Amino acid sequence: MAERRSDATRAAILVAARERFASDGYERATIRAIAADADIDPSMVMRYYGNKEKLFAAAAEFDLQLPDVSAIPPDQLGAGLARHFLNRWEGDDTLTALLRAAATNEAAAARMRDLFGVQLLPVVAAACPDPADAPRRAGLVATQMLGLALCRFVLRLPPVVEMPAEEAAAWVGPTIQRYLTAPQ
Repeated sequence: MAERRSDATRAAILVAARERFASDGYERATIRAIAADADIDPSMVMRYYGNKEKLFAAAAEFDLQLPDVSAIPPDQLGAGLARHFLNRWEGDDTLTALLRAAATNEAAAARMRDLFGVQLLPVVAAACPDPADAPRRAGLVATQMLGLALCRFVLRLPPVVEMPAEEAAAWVGPTIQRYLTAPQ
């Protein structure tokens, strides 16, 4: 019974933390505010997560749910990945909160690097002509997706926000395609 209560408390803390980090960003979010949102004492947050940085790392767990590139026609990989990334960003504020925080916080930046390194690198390695070159290519793909996400979801530049996701993917897709499959 206590274990179930503990799991429920942890889950409530993570939900509150995700919402608070998304709305306030890493720097302005506080343990007290997150605890209040979860309707618990701040000491419980510290008991389960230790500090704000560890709480953020737990709250920023994010699965990019990248597609199997073998299921996408080779000449459509760039647009397919761009569409996928846009759909993932639009469906979850956690990644936006992580991007906001990564600009000013080293722990958040490390989490973002880990997220893209662990999840994106294998997909790029499967698609590119020389798997040894996959880290460089994955980094270049990340520049496009993170730049688009920054402009669309954080800075909210009107022309980028107003553009339908399919159109944005059509614009960015050829660049990603080149990073994935073009000879060096």
